Amino acid sequence: MIRVAPDRALTLVIAAGLLAGCDLLDVFDNKKDPELEPAKLEKITQTLKIKKIWSANLGKESDFLRVALRPTGDGKRIYAASADGDVHALDPETGKRIWRTELKVELTAGPGVGDGSVAVMAADGFLVVLDADTGAERWRTDIDGESLALPLIEGNLIVIQTIDNRLRAVSALDGKPKWTIEQSTPALTLRGSASPLTVDGNIVAGFDNGRLVAIDAETGDVAWESMLSPPTGRSDLERLADVDGQLAAVGQDIYAAGYQGTLASVAAESGQVLWQQEISTFVGVAADWTNLYTADENGEIIAMTRRSGTETWRQAALLRRWPTLPMPFHTTVVTGDFQGYLHFFSNVDGEPVARTRLGKKAISGAPYVDSNRLFVQSDSGSLHAFVVVEPEDDSPEEPETANEADEDEEA
Repeated sequence: MIRVAPDRALTLVIAAGLLAGCDLLDVFDNKKDPELEPAKLEKITQTLKIKKIWSANLGKESDFLRVALRPTGDGKRIYAASADGDVHALDPETGKRIWRTELKVELTAGPGVGDGSVAVMAADGFLVVLDADTGAERWRTDIDGESLALPLIEGNLIVIQTIDNRLRAVSALDGKPKWTIEQSTPALTLRGSASPLTVDGNIVAGFDNGRLVAIDAETGDVAWESMLSPPTGRSDLERLADVDGQLAAVGQDIYAAGYQGTLASVAAESGQVLWQQEISTFVGVAADWTNLYTADENGEIIAMTRRSGTETWRQAALLRRWPTLPMPFHTTVVTGDFQGYLHFFSNVDGEPVARTRLGKKAISGAPYVDSNRLFVQSDSGSLHAFVVVEPEDDSPEEPETANEADEDEEA
């Protein structure tokens, strides 16, 4: 008889859910085995004051982890999209709507923003591109594949990664195909894709076979490949090695992580692995100038040094709560969870410093940081903006206290 540790058992159940398309909330609502239940939130002392400066309704609510819709910005506006096809441009200071475009199609990923364009992916496989200033539709084209990755707009290209292990580049001008890269697809994969990024003229993307690949943006030629997560194990489920989470880059260093694999630092020029640590994650990695941040498959928040990968702290308060990718913000690391809580941890030691709740719907997408503001999209179809209240500010609009949040959860 093979015995599986409780946290590992939950991970395999979740992985199976992502494969089969079942409702993952059923996993978290499982009362039969207390060891598989989400960690109960403990009361905390809030040492950081945060203030919600505005909220906006985007449209229809989305299903938990079924789409990749999250806010982004270009320094002038914040862009966000709803599952039922509404794309918005908002003033980051006030939340005032600048424009709204109703596409009348279900959306699965976006927005991607760059060079005056806004790109979203529809459930029917169409890439739709809008004018960033007006919201007017410029064009749409059939990508011939479902995408759960933010479109990348880079110069005269828009790059789309689809769940069939393909990376497609089309003209940003009219959507005409430029090149396609295809990797081998394992028998089983998780339902997701790591959004590509650009470093020194190369498009870098992670794939379901555990590889990180750099492609010359102009020619579509492969510059290098690096194996991050070699598949291991006897069963197809045990051999899952998807690089599905967010990638990060600082200078000439690329950071990537895979499921049932490693978190690694890779040289942008050659693809050489500079260091790696055994960490299994669905969400990927975020970086600031000093540290890297991730949430492992069990929900532990981990910080490590960027230069060597040495672990600096580990926070287990969110075990089995399905935290989003932790993002650096101010002096904290911020993550959302499946019950709609937003958690702030000190970036120095990982101790909780603030917590608030956006509602009872999950937060599936990573928070977005633009200057001194934090933007979070809830699966309820709402967008929320926060700032840190400095000590000299006498009249903050206090967020829900940690104690009140816990009482709300128990009610």
